[in-house]
Amino acid sequence: MKRVHIHVGVEHLEPSIAFYKALFRAEPTKTESDYAKWMLDDPAINFAISTHMGNSGVQHLGLQVDHENELEELRQRLENADMSVFDEGETQCCYANSDKSWVQDPSGVKWEAFRTMENPDLAQDAIPRQGFGCCTPESPEQTAASEKQ
Repeated sequence: MKRVHIHVGVEHLEPSIAFYKALFRAEPTKTESDYAKWMLDDPAINFAISTHMGNSGVQHLGLQVDHENELEELRQRLENADMSVFDEGETQCCYANSDKSWVQDPSGVKWEAFRTMENPDLAQDAIPRQGFGCCTPESPEQTAASEKQ
């Protein structure tokens, strides 16, 4: 695994960017009108903030991998642990094209397992999906049920 991912919903983007720039001593690697992301090596983290989540606070956690075989191995571990896995597959969300799966821990914390294939330059290429907010299905079970309708 390459990086831990944390996505935090914020009320106001600019003061939040200023705060995290000071905390990380780094500029964001990507900024949009409603989103900012830091890809840090120390600590190895993909940290994102956005205003379009609907509420403030930690929205979800994740594990980001670099290669398809790493994602398949991670998915297999989740399935072997008898977790209900929702394989979302290739999708556009949070200004990136990714292949992702979702699980929830026993307390309901959402975890995303994903590999990013590319980061489009234009915001409209990867806007938040309708019905999900950006990036986070309500639950793997709810998402699977809604897709069957």
